[in-house]
Amino acid sequence: ESGAAAVYWNRRHSQPAIRVDRDLKAGLIANGIEAKSYLANLLHEPSVVKTGDGGPYRVYSPFWRAFERLGPPRPPLPAPSSMNGFDGTIASLSLDELSLLPSAPDWAGGLRGAWHGSEDAAHAMLNDFVANGLKGYADGRDLPAQPHVSRLSPHLRFGILSPYQAWEAAGAGNAPPRDVEKFRKELGWREFSWHLLHHYPDLGWRNFDARFDDFPWRSQGDEVREWQRGMTGYPMVDAGMRELWTTGYMHNRVRMIVASFLVKHLMVDWRVGESWFWDTLVDGDLANNAASWQWVAGCGADAAPYFRIFNPIVQGEKFDPAGRYVRKWLPELARVPDRFIHKPWDAPREILAAAGVELGKNYPAPLV
Repeated sequence: ESGAAAVYWNRRHSQPAIRVDRDLKAGLIANGIEAKSYLANLLHEPSVVKTGDGGPYRVYSPFWRAFERLGPPRPPLPAPSSMNGFDGTIASLSLDELSLLPSAPDWAGGLRGAWHGSEDAAHAMLNDFVANGLKGYADGRDLPAQPHVSRLSPHLRFGILSPYQAWEAAGAGNAPPRDVEKFRKELGWREFSWHLLHHYPDLGWRNFDARFDDFPWRSQGDEVREWQRGMTGYPMVDAGMRELWTTGYMHNRVRMIVASFLVKHLMVDWRVGESWFWDTLVDGDLANNAASWQWVAGCGADAAPYFRIFNPIVQGEKFDPAGRYVRKWLPELARVPDRFIHKPWDAPREILAAAGVELGKNYPAPLV
């Protein structure tokens, strides 16, 4: 209908998408149509960051050093000023006609309240983060009650915002170099995850460290269901899981805490958690999700040692000392004093009674 003589698109990097793109390109070329794909969703091709012997990196720090040696990423490109020969009248369905949003039942109220999927909204978030959240990011990004995370991950995931735009904007603001570098290193971790998936396409379902293949993971049961619902009795874990269910998002520090709880307290296979995150995250990213779950479980690349456990009580006291994050997502604990907010089972009975908390009834007793 358009009379197009060429098709251009942003290259994709998962093996299934690569196969689709390869077939698409071959079909177009066979019909006399020029077909080209370009690097846009990553800062560098996953295949170009190589070790001295030409192999893939398995540890992030040397990967990042090699990444930096490639030089700064190109600047973002301007939007096209015109599309020659195209008047915009090609027949097309509207988004509303595709009926993409849930209606019966409508379970997306919390997501609508938390996110706006437009490009304008993505750029507004980026600008606000650079102006107000990037300063202090290096330390503040671990504090879930503070506004020091960018929340740009869904927009990067779906290509609404490019990593080139995020990289350049961070350096163009007034934040200290330490904060800019830390933010860019997080973009680098995203690149590292895709580097791993490129070289190890079974990352999402196979242990990166084969020594874990015979690990006696526990099977799914009621405890997994309580974890999914945010009803484990551990406030930091439950707050994170309820934030996820309500908004499709979870703070980065809390993701590590809830993942560690599932695999190292409940001893449940990391793939169960990876699957749940894939179903519930608005920023569910094929590479990031798999690489991060394997990292927490101890079987991944550059992994935390298998014996490293994120203590949900200590983590809560360190990164949410006043309990602001917990109280936001667990209103039933709103009146529990700070010193007991992350371990309500230690509170004297009269303090719990004054706070309106009855463990095992309106808030669960600890699952473990």
